[in-house]
Amino acid sequence: MATQYDGYLIDLDGTIYQGTKKIPSGRRFISRLAANDTKYLFVTNNSTKTPEAVAENLTNNHQIPTTPEQVYTSGMALADYLAKFDHIHRVLMIGEEGLEQALLDKGFELVTEAPADAVAIGLDRSVTYEKILQGTLAIQQGAMFVATNPDTNLPTERGMVPGAGSVVAFLATAVRPAPVVIGKPEHIIMDGALEKLQLKRDEAIMVGDNYNTDIKAGLSADIDTLLVYSGVSKKADVSQQAKQPTHWVDSLDDWTIEK
Repeated sequence: MATQYDGYLIDLDGTIYQGTKKIPSGRRFISRLAANDTKYLFVTNNSTKTPEAVAENLTNNHQIPTTPEQVYTSGMALADYLAKFDHIHRVLMIGEEGLEQALLDKGFELVTEAPADAVAIGLDRSVTYEKILQGTLAIQQGAMFVATNPDTNLPTERGMVPGAGSVVAFLATAVRPAPVVIGKPEHIIMDGALEKLQLKRDEAIMVGDNYNTDIKAGLSADIDTLLVYSGVSKKADVSQQAKQPTHWVDSLDDWTIEK
């Protein structure tokens, strides 16, 4: 199966690798894109890691040579989104290194107490009641409420542990406005990724293993989608959905890349 696209937006976990486990077809897929000089960008909801850390993991642990410029995280997308508002300077951040670096790279002043112009929240494995309290006060005083992604759980060796969505829900329960959600399945991260690759919507395709995040993100942004059955989603479940992916394959080896 093949269709011509100028650029690929590509999920990571479940698509290119499975946790620490390699998916050989994922590595071969990226090799073919590179050999064909096709633009591609890894798009991940993980806001805890910097693009440098994501690229290092792909390069050293999965033998997929990657530069930080080929990575776009929900933290980076959040920072890009806030940068569009001239009045936002002071950001109260609840998150980890990836989100922190993304906000600093855009020139925001990071604060730990209200008042603030925006509250940016992602997965924070050191979250405390005081952080949530300060975020609550800032939002009550008029700060914009922005969240990296809604993932409620993360698969780990220990089981399905709380994800960013669980931390976001902690804060959201205490305030009236719902957050602006940046990551998949929302379109904002897709818009940012297209801008980064300088592509129009009909020139790109979103590739992923999860219908409820990757494919819905493509659908919400009016981008073609390629669902690969190497991870989360199962054919029986996807077949029941009203909106179907543009394409699907059992393995990325089944997808032909055209000039």
